[in-house]
Amino acid sequence: MSQTQTLKKNGVDSGPKPPLEQVRNIGFIAHIDAGKTTVTERVLFYTGRIYKMGEVHDGTTVMDWMDQERERGITITAAAATTHWKDHTINIIDTPGHVDFTAEVERSLRVLDGGVVVFDAVAGVESQSETVWRQADKYSVPRICFVNKMDRVGADFYRTVDMIASRLNAKPVPVQLPLGSEGGFEGIIDLVENVAIIYPEDGPSEGIEVQIPEKYAETAARYRDSLIERVAETDDELVTKYLEGAEITVQEIKRGLRKATISNQLVPVLCGSALKNKGIQLMLDAVLDYLPSPLDVPPVKAVSNKTGEEVTREPSEQAPFAALAFKVVTDPYVGRLVYCRVYSGKIKSGATVYNSTQGYKERIGRLLEMHANHREEVEETSAGDIIAAIGLKNTYTGDTICDMHAPILLESISFPEPVISASVEPRSRGDQDRLTHALAKMADEDPTLKVYQDDDTGQTVIAGMGEMHLEVTVERIRREQGVDARMGKPQVAYRETITVAIRATGRLVKQTGGHGQFAHVVIEMEPLEPGQGFEFVDKIRGGDIPREFIPSVEKGVRGALTAGVLAGFPLVDLKVTLVDGNFHPVDSSDMAFQMAGAMALREGAKKGKPVLLEPVMNLEIITPGEFLGDILGDVTARRGHIKGFEGRGDIQTVKAFVPLSECFGYATQIRSLSQGRATHSMEFSHYEPAPEKVVEQTVVKGR
Repeated sequence: MSQTQTLKKNGVDSGPKPPLEQVRNIGFIAHIDAGKTTVTERVLFYTGRIYKMGEVHDGTTVMDWMDQERERGITITAAAATTHWKDHTINIIDTPGHVDFTAEVERSLRVLDGGVVVFDAVAGVESQSETVWRQADKYSVPRICFVNKMDRVGADFYRTVDMIASRLNAKPVPVQLPLGSEGGFEGIIDLVENVAIIYPEDGPSEGIEVQIPEKYAETAARYRDSLIERVAETDDELVTKYLEGAEITVQEIKRGLRKATISNQLVPVLCGSALKNKGIQLMLDAVLDYLPSPLDVPPVKAVSNKTGEEVTREPSEQAPFAALAFKVVTDPYVGRLVYCRVYSGKIKSGATVYNSTQGYKERIGRLLEMHANHREEVEETSAGDIIAAIGLKNTYTGDTICDMHAPILLESISFPEPVISASVEPRSRGDQDRLTHALAKMADEDPTLKVYQDDDTGQTVIAGMGEMHLEVTVERIRREQGVDARMGKPQVAYRETITVAIRATGRLVKQTGGHGQFAHVVIEMEPLEPGQGFEFVDKIRGGDIPREFIPSVEKGVRGALTAGVLAGFPLVDLKVTLVDGNFHPVDSSDMAFQMAGAMALREGAKKGKPVLLEPVMNLEIITPGEFLGDILGDVTARRGHIKGFEGRGDIQTVKAFVPLSECFGYATQIRSLSQGRATHSMEFSHYEPAPEKVVEQTVVKGR
């Protein structure tokens, strides 16, 4: 939108679009069940975007709009909404907390300027909290913390702040303190303004400002002094005033804390109870006060398509247009939607843009401002906006769209590889084509979902991040695409690698009536550290193999990596060096060297003492103490390795590494062991060599 374009709020003109310094692009991120969606729902209500608050437990929230999200009570797909607060525009993305949908968090954080990390005041920092925090660190996203559920039994604000410091290696600085907790949680102490806000049952939703009660005065004074000291430490001007004993004003505290937050030196911590409507407006004020506008973050870096040199794009309407596609959705009413973050320039609906990733010209049909699954059409979009575009047929997640006359390539988005797979087939033969089409749509939307044909069985296989990921995918195919499909038993995505360095030869000699086929390559193979993938090095000197055939050798080697020699699983974590070879001036060809490269790799894989690698999951269990013994015994029986456990009252938190192959059906088992009172979360950690028994079973299956 241009600076003069009129904003619409709920279909009503709400004045000109604010300047960029009054725009916030934020995401709500957290562990599952910390209350992100409830917080977002309250934000939309108090900013006037919706007129009735929905509840997750009732399945009536706006942001969890998919049927499955409402039935399961979890967020599955990141939903976007645009709202307004105190003359500012806030673009919000509510992300999933379940680890199977971590890609939604990854791509959201890639395009956001700031984040609100929501914590459960009872549980504190949980496993997925650590994961999303690392993802935010990866993209240097400034963030504030909101300690939610202060009204629940067992809520402990101070313990949660300590956990943020110890478990996340962060520098939290409370800017609010709770007035009471659990059933006695009645309000919030604002340490910056040095006042208290109480929320009487029949009082206004924004609370009533009062003096800090006497019994909290000493604690509040101590924490306020600490806040001022820590903010002053990050600012040369303020530290001088602080050391001289001069008074530091509220505005100076806010300015210094904003600067420290944006530079990721400090993390402001707030508190409240979204369900009881306490602290939401103050949290919105903190978003405006401390989180960055598009102008506060460094200009986005890119690579020029013309020169290959690094360039930057200022967040300005006058700069050439550049945007990153971060999400693709197939909408049943308007078709294929591509969500984009606009980093520079402006563009109108109907304009032609250049997809510099794919090398295509694309035409933007319509531009939509999204509000979960509702939408408002706009004529123009500009730097700082998060928008959805219709008409981009060849644009996928991570692609750059830009001005045709100033083509650049923005950094794409990286996603984890799938760790679990399952066959999927239609219940009737006639649905096969529809299933193929439906799966192609789902894979288009979800970069962590892979779809392929198993050459040995002829089955269609889907691979993803976990059991729930696959179940949700098949259920969406049934509901959204109308294809009655069934899923086979999930299978583990094993890998293979070599353990010793070896030398191998690939030699292809075929003589026919005309031209023959000749290629001879010698490679050296060596194992790499876990997680390093694959590396190809060319050390051919003196023309033993012509330069034009080197890429062919690499292509053949890479092609052979897809099927190892033990059980046909992909080969990973190895380095291949091309050291020698030979060619024939007439009979050598690209195809011959591809085949010779593949033959050399297969021979080397056999000689390199190959091992089977199995995915190991990071498992965290929270259980009442009475069930701890049974749960630890069960984890050990699943070949689990207990990393440790910590207690808080009667609640025990267990951390363990468990092979994925032993985790199927674990949700049912843990419910049975704990009478439904224990909870768990699981995420992929690493690959490690599988024991001999597993290798024997898997090799037999693989063959």
